Amino acid sequence: MADKPIYKVIFYNQNQVYEVYARAIYQSDMYGFIEVEEFIFGERTQVIVDPGEEKLKGEFANVSRSYIPMQAIIRIDEVEKEGAVKVTELKSSDKVAQFPFSAPTPPKGSED
Repeated sequence: MADKPIYKVIFYNQNQVYEVYARAIYQSDMYGFIEVEEFIFGERTQVIVDPGEEKLKGEFANVSRSYIPMQAIIRIDEVEKEGAVKVTELKSSDKVAQFPFSAPTPPKGSED
C-alpha cells in the first residue's frame, strides 16, 4: 500500500450517487457527519473526457474539506490506487442501502 492511504467514498447526494477518492477521511466533530479531505482526481492524459468526472472535478475544485452526513454514506473502502470518479443518476425504481442512523438517547434517570 501507499504511504498515505486512499479511500473510495460512495455517497448519496440529491438523487445521485457520487463515487470519489480522497486521502483523508474521519468522523467530524460536527455530530452526524464524516469529513473528507484531499480529494483525488485522475489526470487526463487521453482525448476522451468523462462528463461525470468533469462535473465532480468542478464541484469539488475549491473544496478543501467536505462534510457528508453519515446517513448519506453508502460505502467507504480503503483502496491501493484511485480509479475514475463517477456520478450515477438514480431512477425512481433504484434502491440505495444507506447506513442506519439513529440519534443516541440519554440513559433513563440522567438529567443535565
